[in-house]
Amino acid sequence: MFAAASLTETFTALGRTFEETRPGVRVRFNFGGSSTLAQQITQGAPADVFAAASPATMKPVADGGATAGRPRVFARNRLVIAVPAKEGGRVASLADLARPGLKVVLCAEQVPCGAAAGKALATAGVTVRPVSREQDVRAVLTKVRMGEADAGLVYRTDVRAAAAQVRGVEFPESAKAVNDYPIAPLAKAPQSALAGEFVDLVLSRTGRAALTGAGFEAP
Repeated sequence: MFAAASLTETFTALGRTFEETRPGVRVRFNFGGSSTLAQQITQGAPADVFAAASPATMKPVADGGATAGRPRVFARNRLVIAVPAKEGGRVASLADLARPGLKVVLCAEQVPCGAAAGKALATAGVTVRPVSREQDVRAVLTKVRMGEADAGLVYRTDVRAAAAQVRGVEFPESAKAVNDYPIAPLAKAPQSALAGEFVDLVLSRTGRAALTGAGFEAP
């Protein structure tokens, strides 16, 4: 299963649920930046399912005939500003990210979290010069968590997963940059039947409960 990095905890838990009802089946995940995963799939990497963090990163996979059927949106996610848990309140809005001397980390522009960050910042009219751009949202979160950055734009779900170490600052412009998450079994899935069953689990009431419990929004 290839899945966006922001799905790590939720899909890992759903993988265990899937295995419990299918003795002998083991679910293996490859989590990462959606654009990188899409490129790997279009270049022939074997996978059963692709869950992306944006329709834009699913598009080349679907357009290339690599999906088995139309991708379906199963969740939505929005950005927050991640700051260290003990941060003293210097960051309260997107505008604060432009402060001189503040070390801000963003996702790479081709990654869904980077595209969403660019859209939110443009909506707010804020220009940020990040100290680095990372290849997936978890790398941004790690920089903030380890104290290597003062702030980063990540998903609300990522902050919830690391709540003991980071704090999330909500901002209204996030409503203009909400990401839809599509999922699809892949046309050349080595385990096509199981791929369809896993997608069904994600789209089921059980999957929806797991996703909303992690902070994702219903599509």
